Amino acid sequence: MAMLVLSPSTFLPNIVKNVGLRTLATSVPQFAEAKKATLAKPGMKNIVLVDGVRTPFLMSGTQYQKLMPHDLARQALKGLATKTGLDKSSVDYISMGTVIQEVKTSNVAREAALGAGFSDKIPAHTVTMACISSNQAISTCAGFMHAGVYDACIAGGVEFMSDVPIRHSRKMRGLMLKLNRAKTAGAKLSLLSQLSMKHLIPELPAVAEFSTNETMGHSADRLAAAFKISREEQDDYALRSHTVAHKAQEDGNLTDLLPFKVPGVDQVVDKDNGIRVSTPEQMAKLKPAFVKPHGTITAANASYLTDGASACLLCTEDKAKQMGWKPKAYLRDFTYVSQDPKDQLLLGPAYATPKVLGMAGMKSSDVDVWEIHEAFAGQILANMKAMDSDWFAQNYQGLSEKVGAPPMEKLNTWGGSLSIGHPFGATGVRLLMHAAHRLIKEDGQYACITACAAGGQ
Repeated sequence: MAMLVLSPSTFLPNIVKNVGLRTLATSVPQFAEAKKATLAKPGMKNIVLVDGVRTPFLMSGTQYQKLMPHDLARQALKGLATKTGLDKSSVDYISMGTVIQEVKTSNVAREAALGAGFSDKIPAHTVTMACISSNQAISTCAGFMHAGVYDACIAGGVEFMSDVPIRHSRKMRGLMLKLNRAKTAGAKLSLLSQLSMKHLIPELPAVAEFSTNETMGHSADRLAAAFKISREEQDDYALRSHTVAHKAQEDGNLTDLLPFKVPGVDQVVDKDNGIRVSTPEQMAKLKPAFVKPHGTITAANASYLTDGASACLLCTEDKAKQMGWKPKAYLRDFTYVSQDPKDQLLLGPAYATPKVLGMAGMKSSDVDVWEIHEAFAGQILANMKAMDSDWFAQNYQGLSEKVGAPPMEKLNTWGGSLSIGHPFGATGVRLLMHAAHRLIKEDGQYACITACAAGGQ
């Protein structure tokens, strides 16, 4: 998945000076000569990002462990309403992403919205697309608004790895269903006599591909080997992610994060707890996590299981003017791609980036801010090498030349999923908010967000 994000100063130069949209009467054409291309398309509505929030992203099994997914999602929705001063009746639709469904709240978007005090007249649906689930929620809302169905939507996502559903075995489930249908005591006793220890073995969820039965870590190891990315390179990149995330945290740049008073936890949770600046020597001591003993993916250079939720307010530009909402960014082109889920499982950014840049008539060098999801250090470095390879472009993408890899000084400079954490269904909004905030802080104009996901998407 890839999405282009545009600084609001392109259309509304005074927006960063805290001038409300409602007061701006100057038309866009007056600024056309002084600014770069706005990427606006004739006849298509402008979609803006008003603001977004997230709960602190926590390592699973820590302060959130006694909650449920809808608790986190509800907190994100409530936090968004509070931060923006949102009249909850002004929202038309809510979409949230998640990956591992809690069966009690299968449509977690709806349950969270009701719990957060949004009207029961506002529809809500949950979408799943692995690690790009909240990206899909964002683009789904944008699609609704482009089509004129709605004017203001909330997109978000949640993941709760502290308590994933664990099923009985298929044999046990079948036996229990038959018991439920049995009419007589004799029939029930006959079925119970079939019970054995094999029935009691649970089915544990795994981050693995259904089509290949291979874990994502194995795919990442093979990808790193194919692109000749060393263990040292991966550890260096992971250390960089934690280092810049720690600095962003200390400098107060992670303003999308809202403190959360978790029931039953004494201290207010006010920061991501997975950011840990280590040393190359400490990282080198860790053993391979997937391909043993010669693999290069370890716990230090891979993202970790994370709990967290996010939400953002999106609307048409006209709606923002009507409501007096001041946007942080314009959302422009977006695209999704897919490829072989075995050998190219994690190469989505390399395929999506040239496509979305081509849609916008842009080059890689035009982009000021890059936010790329960090599933593994090896994955992101492989994508960088792929984007910087004419051979890859010509042999795999049908392009005449490479798109060009983002320079490191423009890439994930406030950290990424390796350090901040990766709640599968919530990361997309975090990428969007980092992109928008960095554009404003760095006085940039264009940002590109991209991420890989399970299924080779």
